[in-house]
Amino acid sequence: MTRNGQRLLMLIDDEPAQRRLVAAIAARRQWRTVHAGDAETALATLGTNDGMALDAIVIDHWAPDSDAAALIGELRCNRPRLPILMLTANSSVAAAVSAMRAGATDFLVKPLAPERLLAALEAAVGEEGKGELRPLSEKMSQPLGFDEVVGSAPKFRAALAIAAKAARARVPVLIEGESGVGKEVLAEAIHAASPRHAKPMVRVNCGAIPANLVESELFGHEKGAFTGAFERKVGRFREADGGTLFLDEVDEMPLDAQVKLLRVLQSGEIHPLGARHFHGVDVRVIAATNKRLTDEIEAGRFREDLYYRLNVVQVAVPPLRDRTGDVAPLARHLLARIARQPGLRPLGITEEALSLLGGYDWPGNVRQLHNALFRASVLCEGDALTRSDFPQIAELASRGGKSTAPPPPSTGHAGVTLFHADGNLRALADIEADVIRLAIGHYRGRMTEVARRLGIGRSTLYRKLSELGIDQHAA
Repeated sequence: MTRNGQRLLMLIDDEPAQRRLVAAIAARRQWRTVHAGDAETALATLGTNDGMALDAIVIDHWAPDSDAAALIGELRCNRPRLPILMLTANSSVAAAVSAMRAGATDFLVKPLAPERLLAALEAAVGEEGKGELRPLSEKMSQPLGFDEVVGSAPKFRAALAIAAKAARARVPVLIEGESGVGKEVLAEAIHAASPRHAKPMVRVNCGAIPANLVESELFGHEKGAFTGAFERKVGRFREADGGTLFLDEVDEMPLDAQVKLLRVLQSGEIHPLGARHFHGVDVRVIAATNKRLTDEIEAGRFREDLYYRLNVVQVAVPPLRDRTGDVAPLARHLLARIARQPGLRPLGITEEALSLLGGYDWPGNVRQLHNALFRASVLCEGDALTRSDFPQIAELASRGGKSTAPPPPSTGHAGVTLFHADGNLRALADIEADVIRLAIGHYRGRMTEVARRLGIGRSTLYRKLSELGIDQHAA
């Protein structure tokens, strides 16, 4: 850190435009940037006054054949504790694995979202940033259907049931939940189960778009519509025509863009900037937020009429700390998915390790769990992950990372609550419905196996699904 309190970043990049962009983004959080155009200059800079005061390094993997892993290794040898972030246009898992094994702290994919870079820098130098809390693995996610979503906690299964029913309709869906709970995964499952599954699902992170470009990004513009509009832009609504538009962090959308979004939802027509005519679109909107939009409405940051338009169906995804019984099956499921990535292999996980993971509070939710498992899998030399493969999680848990929420009054199985909070028994039908949901989730929708394990016939099982109002695709 420099004497005036600024943090100091070294950017290793030979492209002037990219260097200016990264420096400008970093300056928003009081980072000063020094530049190195190649590996030799970067290594020499480490010995200068600026080099000795560095807080982080960003390497732009500017060419496919550049040996970034070797450079990371050299930097790591010279400065073992200095965070190193890789920035690349190549989103392959192999590149991430190579960078991490060489010692990279995080891996960012271009085009660079300003908030993503700033969050990665803050995490890298913060108390919580010791390698297992950043969302590296989110860049390698693959879409899941409802039958692949793991979790048996009643509140989680109830959220899936609502989402599965909503999938068949055209109505907008609002998904609420903390960062990392899997809102985008749920949106993908809704799209995959909908009649629109053959058409694209277009993703827009409203928080990563500059306020003055949101309307152009969503609705498009004509050539010459404003200064810098050198060519025509189609816009995300037109790209999603016939399919689904996923608006993540919708609470970050500027108020003037909210007005236009409301108009589109009401009329089904968009008006690109500078265009003479409106264009009809057939788009199903799924919005997501990690905030309470009712609070944003009271603060004047979100339109109430837009809230009711988006909130035709509301899906509230509970945090992982409220469904700790799902941690072990989730960990096994995520490990199986991670093993399918290039450069990685199938790994087991010991009960001791699962006990550690199950006892942690997971403030970053499923995304954090996924990232911890990914990093451990990359660095593991044995055939199974053990407690020693999660040193940061063990340290954080020992410092108070356990959940402070009181345990449920009484449960017959993880995720099946027998008593209400007031001590009275729940209705038998409600308990039975939870058990069936748990069984369907546990056996991944294999209904013959579910019926056999519950000791009933398939026809009886389907009758109970109908009587209890359980959707078998989300139960």
